[in-house]
Amino acid sequence: MRKVLFPPFRNIRVKTSLFVLLLLIATTLIFYVVTVSIMKQRLINEVITRAESLSKSIAATAGYSFASQDILGLDNIVFKIKDSNPDIEYIAIVDAQMNILVHSDIKKSGKKFKPSEGSIFKKNQDGIVIKEISGTQGKFFEAVSPIIFMDKHLGSVILSVNKSSLFSAQREAQKKIVGVFVVILFLGMTSSVLLSSFLTKPIQQLFTGVAELKEGKRTKPLRIYSQDELGRLTESFNEMTALITTQRDRLGKYASDLEDSYVSTVRVLAAAIDARDHYTLGHSTKVAQLSVQLGREIGLKKEEIEELEIACLFHDVGKIKIPDSILLKKGKLSLSEQKEMRRHPEYGTEILSKAPSLFKYIPAVRHHHEWYDGTGYPDGLRSDKIPLSAAIISLADAWDAMTSDRPYRNAFSEEKALREMIDFSGKRFNPNLIEIFSRFLEKEKNLNYPNSP
Repeated sequence: MRKVLFPPFRNIRVKTSLFVLLLLIATTLIFYVVTVSIMKQRLINEVITRAESLSKSIAATAGYSFASQDILGLDNIVFKIKDSNPDIEYIAIVDAQMNILVHSDIKKSGKKFKPSEGSIFKKNQDGIVIKEISGTQGKFFEAVSPIIFMDKHLGSVILSVNKSSLFSAQREAQKKIVGVFVVILFLGMTSSVLLSSFLTKPIQQLFTGVAELKEGKRTKPLRIYSQDELGRLTESFNEMTALITTQRDRLGKYASDLEDSYVSTVRVLAAAIDARDHYTLGHSTKVAQLSVQLGREIGLKKEEIEELEIACLFHDVGKIKIPDSILLKKGKLSLSEQKEMRRHPEYGTEILSKAPSLFKYIPAVRHHHEWYDGTGYPDGLRSDKIPLSAAIISLADAWDAMTSDRPYRNAFSEEKALREMIDFSGKRFNPNLIEIFSRFLEKEKNLNYPNSP
């Protein structure tokens, strides 16, 4: 009887097909786990970053409100942020003794705040602490941001974000990913019957793509060797990789683009305001440059200097509402015209209050015409009640005005302008800032004229 043997290539094909099938299943599962892990981590980071940003923004604004005893202003900030962010569970502003000054739940205002029990998820160098809390109503992230004003700890902003929205978005994304993986696995099983030599390169590409995606690298589209099932598998992988990469890049690029466009808009707006009068063309930019230099001299932090620069560009935004007949008048203003002109800080406050992200610049814009002796406007603040940023802008604004030509007079020399400002030290200007400013000018003069006696 003749013995029938299986051709050698057929036995190898079965083994290779089985191996490829198992390999595809393992790769798909690994890729699924990695994808879900990356997605979950990025969603968590997005929620935490937003909680940090909101609490830090509130804390920055609350410092000035603390100083001015503006509890109603704090309550307004908390209400607006809570109303526009439905996933925020609550917002509380407490003093240094943990007494609740403002709470999104009005009934809790005036009570003692009881810290929630939970594990510390993250702790930043700037003092912001993120806690992960499990309660009867679900899981939350709680951001605690210190309120620092003039190097004094006045209290804290406590903001809690519900993680349910995070889970909802995660479940929705997982459904789509599972559907894509089912297609990929089906195509992989169909393709596993092909010769191993035909499968080697595409499988290697899949492993490379998974590794690159896991490391956060942008994966290039995989090469499609054929138009059969394996080609469609590779095409599906490319589509899925492109989708994940686009979503990942979009999250990172969103914050950067938002900040860039915001700063660019501020600069354009400042230039447009100054351009209404050719005598003040470039005024806001020069005030910003001088304020930044003075901020460095007094030791402000990088973030504080950046905020000061933007506040300078905004400081005359209220002049948009001043009529040209007043703003461009060459003669002396009448009493009614002076009164209208002096309203531009209030107009600037109204404009900035339209966007919560601009609240932190309101104190500097509103109070940059306050005088140290309390005779300024619009609120008659005096001494240390005037925000530091507003005091710096007031000094830089006056210096640029005195050293620039105006319709009613020629520019002062730097020596005469400095004498004028020193005469107003303790009256119009903060004496400490005048002293630092005088030293700064002297240092600049020595740098420009090193051989002068």
